[in-house]
Amino acid sequence: MTGTNGFVGGAVARALAADGHDVDAYTRQRWDITAGPLSDPAETVKADAVVHCAALADDWAPLDRALRVNVEGTRNVVQSFPGARFVHLSTSSVYDAFAPTITAAESAAPCTRYLSTYSRSKAEAEAVLPADAVVLRPHAVYGSGDTTLLPRVLAGIRRRRLFLPDGARVLHSLTHIDNLVQAVRLSLGGRPGVYNVADEAPVLLSEVLTELLAKQGRPDVVLRRIPYRTAFAAATVAEKLPGRPRLTRYAVSQLGLERTLDLTAIRTHLGYRPTATSLSCAEHW
Repeated sequence: MTGTNGFVGGAVARALAADGHDVDAYTRQRWDITAGPLSDPAETVKADAVVHCAALADDWAPLDRALRVNVEGTRNVVQSFPGARFVHLSTSSVYDAFAPTITAAESAAPCTRYLSTYSRSKAEAEAVLPADAVVLRPHAVYGSGDTTLLPRVLAGIRRRRLFLPDGARVLHSLTHIDNLVQAVRLSLGGRPGVYNVADEAPVLLSEVLTELLAKQGRPDVVLRRIPYRTAFAAATVAEKLPGRPRLTRYAVSQLGLERTLDLTAIRTHLGYRPTATSLSCAEHW
């Protein structure tokens, strides 16, 4: 496994080890996947399966760095374990971010335009995988140990207000880490292919955020609506200024447009049975 020191990779590694699998963990300290395929015979042990979780998950990363880690790094992992079942953790960000993702089927990607280097590099990474790989595309993975979604929400609070494109009153297919772990387990022996991964049914994002803020001891925070076009225009300007922008078009598109996924393929071909996202899903953070 790669990326075992991350939120997703760590959870998957612990679950597979608990299942009795012999998990060989490749952290960045042990192997920098951008440096090339494994060459030490002691490291290139025979693997029945590889779960590739390592990635640069930064929507404002320089393009060359994103491609180096997410594309070249993935190619190096593939070359290091020829013949192994390859399970690749991709993302629903490979779908068109300029438009709503409404019950998107897997065939909706790759697209021809991207709002972040992360999205583009993850889409290109899928193209270097073996034909018999399993590709998982979760959206908004959450749960205990989350290092991305929760910190971003809390960082966006200004004077007890959280400004959101269209108030985030849009449907989203969230993915609890336990459901993603289930998908990985099924992928180890299931039918190769590309699969969306999410909780049982979409939820209204604004309601989930309200519950989350209350659990974090911030029931005083009020969600404020900004028209989507206004937020997108502001992000466009912010991206042209020096330094890292506080607001990006990618972030606006993720918060202000519907992001729901069709789970027919993973249910049918892998036997996936996800649990639901309740409005108390904040309890799982």
